[in-house]
Amino acid sequence: MKTRITELFGIQHPVIQGGMHFVGFAEMAAAVSNAGGLGLITGLTQRSPELLAKEIARCREMTDKPFGVNLTFLPAVTPPDYPGYVQAIIEGGVKIVETAGNNPAKWLPILKENGIKVIHKCTSVRHSLKAEQIGCDAVSVDGFECGGHPGEDDVGNWVLLPRAAEELKIPFVASGGVANGRQLAAALAMGADGVNMGTRFIATKEAPVHENVKQALVAASELDTRLIMRPLRNTERVLNNAAVERLLAKEKEMGANISFADIAEEVAGVYPRIMIDGEMDAGGWSCGMVAGLIHDIPTCKALIEGMVADAEQIIRGRLAAVL
Repeated sequence: MKTRITELFGIQHPVIQGGMHFVGFAEMAAAVSNAGGLGLITGLTQRSPELLAKEIARCREMTDKPFGVNLTFLPAVTPPDYPGYVQAIIEGGVKIVETAGNNPAKWLPILKENGIKVIHKCTSVRHSLKAEQIGCDAVSVDGFECGGHPGEDDVGNWVLLPRAAEELKIPFVASGGVANGRQLAAALAMGADGVNMGTRFIATKEAPVHENVKQALVAASELDTRLIMRPLRNTERVLNNAAVERLLAKEKEMGANISFADIAEEVAGVYPRIMIDGEMDAGGWSCGMVAGLIHDIPTCKALIEGMVADAEQIIRGRLAAVL
């Protein structure tokens, strides 16, 4: 397949692996890139710019294909060393960055000066247009189905993608709820130039997470995610578990009086316990509704090539036949 996204990033297939905390290590990014997609290292999973530099070097030993780094800009009293992370990306020769969170305008000049393409994650058309205005090369349009933070508009991709196609001039990819070739074909039909997958890539052979996590995704249905932190306007879609049920009970009981401190036990620092140690009830972890479409644990190569083949068959066969 050839789209504006494959041309922009120099990749074979229009499939991107989104940034995921304690999933986006070098092994994950390299496996996706070697399969013809675009793999991403999750920058802030590395605790310092020095560690990110080492992870970039490690990934380069595993693949000679394009890969990128996800860098999420978070509001914080003591923010991460963003200048250091950006410098590690530049010095590591990475040419693709996925930004997320706050507006990345501050960092675009230095990234662009160093020949780096930027794709920004957005949960609305208005934010996508802002990303286009400030000079991002592409956007990842995240619908309400997505794992992690879907924003506060609650608009699903069935509407969000064609709205983005109406407004945007730069290429965009469909993110949230994507797992198979049917959806790749549908995303292209609605105006996207590819897809971004997070949750689906966790359930692959190469994903560097505990087997319990992969099996939980295979076992889950589309009904097994929950939205947490809505009262804090920091909504996150997570897989349901005992800790999530406790958190939701607190939200119901405390209402508008709840603070992050009240739920810290269920959300702070839980990712290593879940992704590395396999403690599935340790807390809330990002998971999309797409879990209902995950039935196996293939290699990244089998997943991507199967998706593309299925999408091509649908476009050439079923869709052509209805005309």
